[in-house]
Amino acid sequence: MRARLLAVAALVALVASASLASGATARSTETRPLTIYAAASLTEVFKTLDPVQNYSFAGSNALETQIRNGAPADVFASAAPLNAERLFKSGLVDKPVTFTANRLALIVPKSNPAGITSIYDLRSKPVKLVVAAPVVPVGGYTLTVLRKMGLSSVLGKVVSRESDVKAVTGKVALGQADAGFVYVTDARPVSDQVTVIRIPAWAQPRVRYEIAVVSKSSNKAAAQAWVKMVLSAKGQNALKNAGFLPLSKASS
Repeated sequence: MRARLLAVAALVALVASASLASGATARSTETRPLTIYAAASLTEVFKTLDPVQNYSFAGSNALETQIRNGAPADVFASAAPLNAERLFKSGLVDKPVTFTANRLALIVPKSNPAGITSIYDLRSKPVKLVVAAPVVPVGGYTLTVLRKMGLSSVLGKVVSRESDVKAVTGKVALGQADAGFVYVTDARPVSDQVTVIRIPAWAQPRVRYEIAVVSKSSNKAAAQAWVKMVLSAKGQNALKNAGFLPLSKASS
């Protein structure tokens, strides 16, 4: 009888232990940080909006390639629809949605050694121009601006083509280039180092950002909730405060 009672007690303890372990695993899964792959231009705003997540910031084209190669991302936020839409067509992300928009600007160092006061000065003055590579969203948008303004010839003055917008911003801020094309939101964090030269509204490209849950995410419920948060008033206010355009303009 004693042996039987001991056996029952051991079984109860085993079941309780398994239950506790299962509960701990579930809580661990629920609370682990998400891995968010996001365009470099979203660095400051996403870290401010939700600092507890794990972020990987880079050019949207590079992040797209990493997701195609099986990188363990939960969410993808792209600075151009093309990157997210291609992944969607390949079944690698859920249907993307537009969540904000942006504008381009030309920045020059505060010292402005080339004496640039207008975008048209790029054509008439000897300048060292830095841009992002054409496959990077901001690089493609730059080409659109130059084409619309009849300034494609200034590409002959490009001394460096960078992998993302932060690299362009950094080179101009450090005085390693006379001018560079970036998003207006990227000029803000270095406003003490650069001067912004506005691009006319008629020459602005349509810069739309899209976000999607990665299909193979191991925590899709949390990823979907995070996307909803970005689309919520909280997320939209954070983007607006960082200089991004409202969702209504992004969708129009």
